[in-house]
Amino acid sequence: MKTLKILKYTFTAIGAAMLFGAFASYNSTSAFIDRATETSGIVTELVYSRSSDSTSYYPVVAFQDASGREIVFQSRAGSNPPSFRRGERVSVLYEPSAPENAQINSFFSLWGMSLIVGGLGLVFALVGGGMVLFGVLKGRSKAYLEQHGTEVLANFASVEQNTSLTVNGRNPFRIVCQWQHPQTGELHVFRSDNLWFDPSDHIQQETVPVLVDESNLKRYWVNTSFLPKLAG
Repeated sequence: MKTLKILKYTFTAIGAAMLFGAFASYNSTSAFIDRATETSGIVTELVYSRSSDSTSYYPVVAFQDASGREIVFQSRAGSNPPSFRRGERVSVLYEPSAPENAQINSFFSLWGMSLIVGGLGLVFALVGGGMVLFGVLKGRSKAYLEQHGTEVLANFASVEQNTSLTVNGRNPFRIVCQWQHPQTGELHVFRSDNLWFDPSDHIQQETVPVLVDESNLKRYWVNTSFLPKLAG
């Protein structure tokens, strides 16, 4: 399904971009700390900010730079409940050449952006990358079975919906078939890859070809090439 293909590459690209952004933010903060001068400041007010789904309080801090000039800045890191209170004395880091770009010397104020962006990027990258990796491994397994596998004819059992996967509100279908090992007598159940249409009306035969790895019967591929190709 094209939507699923687009999603996995989109998630991977977004994750990679966010991880790069987090790394850039980390390097920028590290360089800032190396150049910065530390002093003391006072929280003069808390700026209330509300978005569509959250509220935050951003501390405004006043301090004096090395020349005695008073500098007032608003922290880029907000929280709810507030991390600071009015009148609280805080440690401040600033660059003498640009004191207006000062930051509160606290872990979240300095590294919060890197952590949030990096955490989200990691989630996107793991989801998208995992989907891409799964597809690659699935393709390699199919290629191996086509070259080294043994074909058996399994009895068609049913068509089921894979409710563990939902894309655009839809669940794919899978062909379920069964095969009894002639030597051991054990019954093996095989499921096809996901199909984005109901194949029930297109299954006329009683058996379905399945390629199996005789040394590991959990490794198999249900051949659905007899089905019509889905347009688009």
